[in-house]
Amino acid sequence: MTIAVVGAGAFGTSLAIALARDGSDVVLWGRDREAMAAMQDQRSGGKRLPGFALPDSLVVTSNPADLPRGICLVSVPTQVLGAFLQETDLTARYIVACCKGIDRSSGLGPVETIKKQRPDTIAGMLTGPSFAVDIAAGLPTALVLACQDDTAGAELQASLTRPTLRLYRTTDVTGAELGGALKNVVALAAGMTVGAGLGDSARASVIARGFAEMTRFATAKGAMSDTLNGLSGLGDLVLTCTSEKSRNFAAGMAFGRGDTPPSATIEGIATSLAIRAEAQDAGLDLPLLTTVAQVVGGELDISSAIATLLARPVGKE
Repeated sequence: MTIAVVGAGAFGTSLAIALARDGSDVVLWGRDREAMAAMQDQRSGGKRLPGFALPDSLVVTSNPADLPRGICLVSVPTQVLGAFLQETDLTARYIVACCKGIDRSSGLGPVETIKKQRPDTIAGMLTGPSFAVDIAAGLPTALVLACQDDTAGAELQASLTRPTLRLYRTTDVTGAELGGALKNVVALAAGMTVGAGLGDSARASVIARGFAEMTRFATAKGAMSDTLNGLSGLGDLVLTCTSEKSRNFAAGMAFGRGDTPPSATIEGIATSLAIRAEAQDAGLDLPLLTTVAQVVGGELDISSAIATLLARPVGKE
């Protein structure tokens, strides 16, 4: 079965390379005709993923008619996923989101967004600890495939697993969506801690307390705690909070230094703002995640944010 990857950014391109490395037929689609033609002609990862050769079985195109109708991996930012699905004629049997976050306008995660826009397809999500350059280089990477239909999930798992790309499946879509979304907010907090010069001990505390808040919010929404304890929660959290290759961690460092974060997609910013009101309405105590929302929303500067958190009363672990 030919696999389609829609979205030729770094992550989409890396997945296409990994899936085609064993000779499988893969089609990578992007909007930019000139860029796609250059990638196809030069057999390279392009501007977003330079230095990586494309396998012979990988076809790069800007023509939607070239997309197969079996499995389609969609690698576009969560905040534009809904509009993208409205505008793009995808007729695949399976549509799998390869993005993380909560849509601010709808409050939906990636899988629920797909189900809303494409009710006749089977929706899934790939999430977990991964960087595009590691996947493209063939370094061992473990991901979670979330799909409410376990039979469909097993078929997708078999079709997408590769020797260095290991997929573990779950039917807990809520847990997978929220783990992938909330860890970005905690990564912003961890980056702010390092950027403000508070040290690695403080960062470790932020990761631990942030994970507790992630679990509190997700389980209140119906997620299973085991999902948060796995690859899509704790695993992704550790990676995102400890590497400057993480866009969210790097953006947090910029906030911590008092600088303007880079203009790249920072899903944690939108997610923090999306969950803040929902957490307050539900009466959930999420001081760290709420403070991040206040900082990125311009309500608190980093010094005031630190003072606010340190002034909270101590309690039981």
